[in-house]
Amino acid sequence: MAYDQQIVLLLTGLANAASLFLVASGLSLIFGVTRIVNFAHGSFYMLGAYIAFSLIEAIGGSVVGFWGSVLLAALAVGVIGVIVELLILRWIYRAPELFQLIATFGVILIIKDAVQWGWGVEEALGPRAPGLDGAVIIGSQRISEYDLVLIAVAIAVLVAVWTVLHRTRWGVLVRAATLDRAMASALGVNQKLLFTSVFFLGSFLAGLGGALQVPKETIQLQMDFNIIAEVFVVVVVGGMGSLGGAFLAALLIGVLKSFATVYVPELTLVLTFLIMAVVLVVRPWGLLGRKESAQRLGEAAIDKPLRPPERRMLWLYAAVGLFLLALPMIGGEFAKILGVEILIFTLLAASLHFIMGSGGMASFGHAAYFGLGAYSAALLVQYLALRMEPALIAAPVAGAAAALLFGWFCVRLSGVYMAMLTMAFAQIAWSVVFGWDALTGGDDGVIGIRRPDWARNATAFYYFTLVICLAGVAAMRRILYAPFGYTMRAGRDSPLRADAIGINLRRHQWFAFTLSGAFAGVAGGLYLFSKGNTHPDVLAIPQSIDALLMVLMGGVNSLAGPLVGGAVFTWLHDEISRFEYWRWILGLIIVAIVILFPKGISGSLRDLLGERLGFVRREE
Repeated sequence: MAYDQQIVLLLTGLANAASLFLVASGLSLIFGVTRIVNFAHGSFYMLGAYIAFSLIEAIGGSVVGFWGSVLLAALAVGVIGVIVELLILRWIYRAPELFQLIATFGVILIIKDAVQWGWGVEEALGPRAPGLDGAVIIGSQRISEYDLVLIAVAIAVLVAVWTVLHRTRWGVLVRAATLDRAMASALGVNQKLLFTSVFFLGSFLAGLGGALQVPKETIQLQMDFNIIAEVFVVVVVGGMGSLGGAFLAALLIGVLKSFATVYVPELTLVLTFLIMAVVLVVRPWGLLGRKESAQRLGEAAIDKPLRPPERRMLWLYAAVGLFLLALPMIGGEFAKILGVEILIFTLLAASLHFIMGSGGMASFGHAAYFGLGAYSAALLVQYLALRMEPALIAAPVAGAAAALLFGWFCVRLSGVYMAMLTMAFAQIAWSVVFGWDALTGGDDGVIGIRRPDWARNATAFYYFTLVICLAGVAAMRRILYAPFGYTMRAGRDSPLRADAIGINLRRHQWFAFTLSGAFAGVAGGLYLFSKGNTHPDVLAIPQSIDALLMVLMGGVNSLAGPLVGGAVFTWLHDEISRFEYWRWILGLIIVAIVILFPKGISGSLRDLLGERLGFVRREE
C-alpha cells in the first residue's frame, strides 16, 4: 500500500477516534464522579445531532450559523442532562449500580419517543459545514477537510477539559471525588452540586459529539444504540473514569478500525469488541484505569439469609401453578401464545438471576447463550432435517459450550469490567452469526422452522413449554439450595473469606456460568419453535438488556424475582407496544420501579407484606 493511502487511513482513523472521544470523555467523567453506568449517554449524543440539525435549518448554514448551532445544541443537551439528573438520577445515587443502569435505560426509551414525536421517524441528511466541504489532497488520495477539523476539535476539547480538571478548584473537587467519593463528602464537598455540574459537562460533551456528526452521517433514531456500545468500549478499554485513557482507547480503536476496512474487512464488525476482550483479559482495569476501580457491580445489600419457603408461600406457588395449568382452558388462542412467550422469557431471566443473585456476577451479554441455543436448534432442523425434540437437545449444549468458553475469561474479572467483557463476547457471537451468510442466513436469519404435528396445536405446545420451563426453574432452585448454591453466595458476600477456607471460587463461578448458559440455551430453543424463525437480534445487546430488566424489576435478592420480573416485563411490553409511542410509557414504568421499589417488585412486596401475611419468618 502506498504511503499516501496509509496516511489517509491514519487520518481517517483519527477523525473517527475524535468523534468517539468527544462522547466517551463525557461518559468517563460522569462515571468517575457519580459511579453511574449511564446507558442514556447515547441518547444525549442523538439529541445533540437532532437539535443541531434543527438549529442550522432555522438560523442558516453560514459559518456563524453552523458553529453557533453546534454550540447551542451542546449547551441544550447539557441542560437536558441536568434535568434528567435532578428528576431521576439524584433519587437513586445510593441504589446498587445495576439499578442505576436500568434507570438510565428507562431514560433512553423516554428520549427516543420524545425525539420520534418531535422529528418523526424519517432519516435526515444534514448540511455540509460551510467552508469545509472540500478535500485535502495527499498524493493520489483525498481526505475531507471536515475530518481534519474534527481531529483538531477533539484535541482542543482534551486540552480544555484537562486544564479545567487540573487548574481549577472545581477540577480538584472532581478528581478528589473520582479518587475517593466518601472522603470528599467527609471533607465538606457539596456532592449534589458537584454531581449536577459533572453531569452537565458530560452531557454537553455528548451533545457536542452528536452535533458535530451532522455533516458526516444520517440523522436517525438508531443513533443512540449505534454509538453507545463503542463508547462504552472506549471508556472501559481506557479505564473507567480516566480522561487520558478514553483518549488513548479512542485513538487505538479508531485507527485500527480504519486500517481493518482495507486489510481485513471481515473483522470490521467485531474488531472493537475483540480489542476490548483482549485488553480486559490482559489488563482488567483498562489501559490507564486504577485497579481498585474494578468494584463489584450489582451487589445489593443482602438483608435476609436465603431460606426455603414457608408453607404459606408454598400455597401461593401452588396457586400460581394451578393458574398456569388452567390458562389454556380459561384463555383464548392469544393467551396461549402470550403464555408461551412469558414462560420462555421467565426461564431466560431465571438463568441470568442464577449467576447474579447468588453469584454476584452481572452480565450484559446473556442473550448470546439464548441466541446460540436458538440457532443451534434451527441449523439442525434446516440442514439435518431433525425433528423438534432432538433438535432441542442441542440448544442447552450450545448455550453451555459458549458459556464455558466465555466464562473462563469472564470469571477472572469483577464489577463493570466483567459485565462489559460478557457484552464483548456476546457482540463477537452476534457478529459471527450476522456475517456468516452461508450458514446462518446473515441478517435474514433462519426461517420456516416448523413444529411436529402434535406441537402445532397451541394448547399442546403451551403445556410442553410449561413443563420444560418449570423443570428448568425447579432445577436451578434446587441447585441454589444445595451446597453448591451456598458456596456461590459465600463467594458473593465475602470472596476473601471464601478463599481463606479453601474454596476454589473461580472454579465454582465458572461452573455456575456454564449452567446459566445451558438454561438460557433451553429458553432460546423453545423461542425458536414458538416463533418458527430466528435472527441475529436474539443475540444483540437490547435482548441482553431486556433479560437484565426482568431480573432487576422482579428483584435480584429474591428467588421469585426473575419469575415476577419476566412475567411482568413480557406482559407490559406486549400490552404497551400496541401504542404508537409506547417506549416512553415503558421507560416511565422502569424509572418508577427503580425509584419506588429499589429491591424490585418481589423484594419490595416481600418487605411490605411478607411478614404481615406470614410468607416469611419474623426475625427473632
